[in-house]
Amino acid sequence: MNTLRENVHKSLLPVATDAVSVRGDYLYYHYGCDGVDDRGWGCGYRTLQTMCSWIKGQRGESMREVPSLTQIQDALVAMNDKPKSFAGSKNWIGSFEICICIDYFYEVPCRLIHVTSGDKLIEYLPDFQKHFREIGSVIMMGGDTDNASKGIVGVSLEKKSLLIVDPHYFGNVTSLQELCDDGMVSWRPLDSFMDHSFYNFCLPQLKAK
Repeated sequence: MNTLRENVHKSLLPVATDAVSVRGDYLYYHYGCDGVDDRGWGCGYRTLQTMCSWIKGQRGESMREVPSLTQIQDALVAMNDKPKSFAGSKNWIGSFEICICIDYFYEVPCRLIHVTSGDKLIEYLPDFQKHFREIGSVIMMGGDTDNASKGIVGVSLEKKSLLIVDPHYFGNVTSLQELCDDGMVSWRPLDSFMDHSFYNFCLPQLKAK
């Protein structure tokens, strides 16, 4: 198993004075970090694992003991959300599946936010700012045309940007600078998202200590 990096966003300077970010610790889960090559389909699972690590950390438990890809698929089958054929497949998961998995594994409810198009993201920045100030958990972002799952760990209204922790990195992380250089950890302006894609956000409702 690759070495999992903690709080990778802290390698970046705040983009603006109004920037707010995740409260508490998390581990950065990404493609192949447990020896399973899930490139092309596992980004939602990895974002979920990152979110799970934050929940475990808040409860004083090991952040490395999160559900495996197999356990996540088995849970979705057990909840009757997916057919038995889903177990062992390379089918991806989105915000809804992540929401019910967090409730299944940890009994933590999640808020779902549906944004009909990328050009409307700006209307929801105050919601994300309030979330980080009052709740503090990692947010999952998914979509349809832009269906690459991303973790959101910060927001700036002033710069109209989201702080992204992207699970699409494959290999052993040699340095935090490498993640930044590859764009895996970055402040992304809203105009870099797709106007013709809808976006769903999963916001776990466990308040940071």
